[in-house]
Amino acid sequence: MTVLRSIDPTDTPALRKERGAFFTPDDITRFVTRWAIRGAEDLVMEPSAGDAAFLVAAVARLRELASDPAARPIVDGVEIHGHSARVAAQRVWEAGGTAQIRHSDFFLIEPEPVYDTVIGNPPYIRYQDFSGESRLRSREAALRGGVSLTGLASSWAAFTIHSALFLRQGGRLGLVLPAELLSVNYAAPVRRFLFDRFRDVELVLFDEQVFPEAEADVVLLLADGYLEGPAQHAVIRQAKNAADLESLGAGLTWTPLDPAGKWTSSLVDPDAVKPLQGLLQQGLFTHLETWGDTTLGIVTGNNKYFTLSPQRVKELGLRPKELLRLSPPGSAHLRGLSLTSAMLSKLGREGSATYLFYPSAPPSAEAAAYIADGHRTGVDTAYKCRVRKTWYQVPLVPPADLLLTCMNADTPRLTANEAGARHLNSVHGVYLNEVHAELGRELLSLASLNSVTLLHAEMVGRAYGGGILKIEPKEADVWAMPSPALVLAGADALRAVKPQVADLLADGRLLDAVTVVDEIMLVDCGGLSADQIARIRQARAEFFKRRTVRGASGR
Repeated sequence: MTVLRSIDPTDTPALRKERGAFFTPDDITRFVTRWAIRGAEDLVMEPSAGDAAFLVAAVARLRELASDPAARPIVDGVEIHGHSARVAAQRVWEAGGTAQIRHSDFFLIEPEPVYDTVIGNPPYIRYQDFSGESRLRSREAALRGGVSLTGLASSWAAFTIHSALFLRQGGRLGLVLPAELLSVNYAAPVRRFLFDRFRDVELVLFDEQVFPEAEADVVLLLADGYLEGPAQHAVIRQAKNAADLESLGAGLTWTPLDPAGKWTSSLVDPDAVKPLQGLLQQGLFTHLETWGDTTLGIVTGNNKYFTLSPQRVKELGLRPKELLRLSPPGSAHLRGLSLTSAMLSKLGREGSATYLFYPSAPPSAEAAAYIADGHRTGVDTAYKCRVRKTWYQVPLVPPADLLLTCMNADTPRLTANEAGARHLNSVHGVYLNEVHAELGRELLSLASLNSVTLLHAEMVGRAYGGGILKIEPKEADVWAMPSPALVLAGADALRAVKPQVADLLADGRLLDAVTVVDEIMLVDCGGLSADQIARIRQARAEFFKRRTVRGASGR
């Protein structure tokens, strides 16, 4: 990792994180510049210069290509942080080059399409921290490239579009980007832009985290032939880590069905995708939204206050009419086929919060005392509480038919809500369509434990720090599930194995349970061969290994 030669004592790690400044390892800057710079006369720009990691590497590459070893290459850059801009210029000079670095917000600079290559590591600022004038300028810059970004877009998305506008025809874009490029919905117009504008698109993926301090996975985007698109396919190459870049193989060719769609299918063996697509085309598998609607859970504003264990309820003297049965915070208890009233009672005896405080109007004396205690301790000042008409009246959602775990170490689970419990926003609720409700409540949680559904969860979800797989409601809507017709066809067989699968899940033997369900859903009813199922399982295992290895490497 490149280190600043002269440290600005006022530039704290928190401030660097706020502006998305994460310094890039030399292995990456060297690899990208060697790909991007192909002649001694190439005009080079780095739009987020930082401490000039890429510009120093660019100078080394330009001098290597120059016929005159004494030549001092000129490179351009932009940097919003004044001290970093000065250090960058100094470092480039010491490396044998001359830097023309503008101290400015990159989005304020009008594009000049003169550069042979634009390289760099754009700032990564999540949408929650990316607001006000900065966000407005970034969206205006993206619009100049014909791309409309949503309010959920992080800073890198607009940076990518604006960077490309500085390229001449045939120019090259080499950027370090968050792996969100592959999977998040807000990046759809960026993905389409890259395929539409460039002749060749190449991605380099990493098994391990390259920037542990950023808590984000990255990909290298290598896009060649600006304004000579559209690209017919992408080349996907895989590296273990930054040091492994020197020994990369040729990579695999991948063609997306829709360039704007998620690119996570680029990570999957085509021989595993084909049977999945075949099942969908035949109507044997469908999307979860065919079964019903997936929605967020209850947002209390302060779970510690509003969720109560039976013991705490007893201590407070609260009345039954002022409480609602609740699936406890988190999802560790939702790893079986169903959540029953008996299970809720057991969880309550063990100290879990199985009640939601929901006082009547007017509150009882005991509830009023608890409300007063919440006011005294400032619970009512939390944002979600403060904006309510009555701060202690939590907005409810109806009990769902199925509970869907949204943050998962292994795979998302569907659990039948036999207890009729309410659920918090730590899980999602699935509300089945009336026509499928009876069948879905009985068998969908079981039928969903098949290898196709597990693989597709990895494709539609997204990996987060620590190797966690997250699935949002819109992603769950398109998650591949056995169709109602397929579940109905296998209903008797599923009922017969339901106790066996429940026991396997209770023992933590997920994949053994999946093997049992596969025999019914994929072999007997789905018509897949043993070889096809093996490829699907292998593809899912590789996805799982990839995100867990990255999670471990980021610790």
